[in-house]
Amino acid sequence: MEAKLRSGCLDDVLVKKISAYNDSRIAIIDELQSLNIEQAVKVEAYIILLCVKGKGSLYINGESRMIHVNDLFICHPNIILENSMISIDFECRCICLSSEYMKQLLLIAGESWDLKMFIEKIPILSLNAEEAELFCQYYSLLRSKMLGTPCKHQKELIDSLIQAFLYEFHDALERFIKLKPPTFTSGENLFKEFISLLSSSYPKERMIGFYANQLYVTPKYLSAVCKEVSGQTASELITQYMVKDILYLLRNSQKSIKEIANELNFPNLSFFGKYVKQHLGMSPKQYRESSYG
Repeated sequence: MEAKLRSGCLDDVLVKKISAYNDSRIAIIDELQSLNIEQAVKVEAYIILLCVKGKGSLYINGESRMIHVNDLFICHPNIILENSMISIDFECRCICLSSEYMKQLLLIAGESWDLKMFIEKIPILSLNAEEAELFCQYYSLLRSKMLGTPCKHQKELIDSLIQAFLYEFHDALERFIKLKPPTFTSGENLFKEFISLLSSSYPKERMIGFYANQLYVTPKYLSAVCKEVSGQTASELITQYMVKDILYLLRNSQKSIKEIANELNFPNLSFFGKYVKQHLGMSPKQYRESSYG
């Protein structure tokens, strides 16, 4: 977006600085005292963080959240984090996995739309003592293997541990949401490709045809697949992601409303105002004033 929006990938200098281990695929972090997120950061990795001591607060996609002992923070790519604060005694166990590495594991590829939406709405879950202890056991084993003397099958061993951890993590989520078994139909694979393309593009195109052309299908077929998999049409999903960008810029950017309209490729200020009024129930100016108030 604008210059102050930092990219939070595993190769980022600040991420490497606080990592106990970081090979650009996996990062292990157990202290965040030297990291203070004042500028907005667009996360480009999967983050699973357990608070084991103290407490913290942060804004996730513009919403204030608190994390306490035994709370698990789950973050997927394209989430925007900002304004973090942690207590002096804050301790955590954090595993970060790059998007490419997750694709290679072929596990998250089966992630359901329901799970993605659930995590987006509820990114912090309260674990019981047994679940928290299990997380710490996996973390300690992974940390020791990554920082210890490399063995012949180091990569295979790490991959297997990560996969085992993710299976345990997936099962633990059953307490919070009933998950459907992962399936790999052509329609669901197309839907995942569409969501990946939609969430990663900026500025976003508002026409279905753009995404359909990129995915080599017709707009009608893409919309039908989206409706079947998620219950929403392609147009509704495009609007949902488009509104997120608008909200972020109106709330956090110092740019004028006209500059925002231009940045998001709206033909003119009037069209942008009508679009915002239709989806937010108020004008861009009214929303900006209400968010500052």
